Order: sequence, then structure tokens, then C-alpha cells
Amino acid sequence: MKNLCIVFSVLFLLGACQSDPTSNLKPLNLLAHGIPITIMAPDSAKVRTMDLLVQKDITVRGEDGYDLQIFASDATSTDVTKIASELKGEVKNNPYFSKIVDESDPNGFIYETKLDSTSTSYGFQLVRVMGDREYIFQNALMGTFSKAEIQTMYEAVKDKKK
Repeated sequence: MKNLCIVFSVLFLLGACQSDPTSNLKPLNLLAHGIPITIMAPDSAKVRTMDLLVQKDITVRGEDGYDLQIFASDATSTDVTKIASELKGEVKNNPYFSKIVDESDPNGFIYETKLDSTSTSYGFQLVRVMGDREYIFQNALMGTFSKAEIQTMYEAVKDKKK
């Protein structure tokens, strides 16, 4: 019985020691850039906004592989799950798509792409609808990202108020 208590104590401590991927990030309010959203980003993050008439393209770049893109536009639907499902279909049509890695959140997903047997990269897409506006978060289009980098960005943009 004593050994069982020790085993459970060690397992509990190991679980408690797992670090939050966003622990080194700080809140970044994007209202000054045209969207009423706060995300987690590195202190060094630089924000660039482009107005593409039908949508805004906000890029947030920081250190350690943090390269995020947000598209803000009029909402096509209020059904976030439906929008996320449509995005998943688009990702699956990419010729380099390999598999969905995590789809536990109905608002988004993490996926894997493979250019060849030696080049694996990860990406994500996450949707938020606020009022009549739709916000699509994803990794930047250029570059390759590790699974850890993508998980950090994914967690950094999730709506924590649920």
C-alpha cells in the first residue's frame, strides 16, 4: 500500500511539472490593430496589419518560431464548428497534407504536412466568431514549424474565457 502511494505521488508530481507552452508569453491586445482580441505572444512580438478590403490580415511575429497570421472578415456563419470543418476540408486538399494531429477542440485543429519522408511540418487553424466578425487564426504561410511551435501558437490564441 505504501508503494502504491509513492507511485501515485510521483505520477501527480510529474503531471504538475508539465509546463504550459504559453508560460513564456505575455498578453497582447490587438485592438489597436483593428481587432478586439487579446492573444498570448512573446514580448518581442511585432504586429503588422494589411487591409485587404474584404478582410484584414494581421501578422504577429516573435522569437522561437512564433509566426502567427489572423484573418478578420465579415462572418460567413455563426456556426464555428461548421467553419472549422470547412477549413479542415481545405487543409486536407493540400497535396502535402499528411494527417490531423489534434481535433479535440471543435473550433480548430492541428495538422501535419510532409513534403517528403524527411521533411515534416505542422500547422493549425482556429476559428472565433464575435458578433458579425469571423477571425481565423493560423500559422504563417511561409516557413516550417515544429509540433511544439504549433502547439504553443495554438494555445496562445485559444479563447480562455470558455
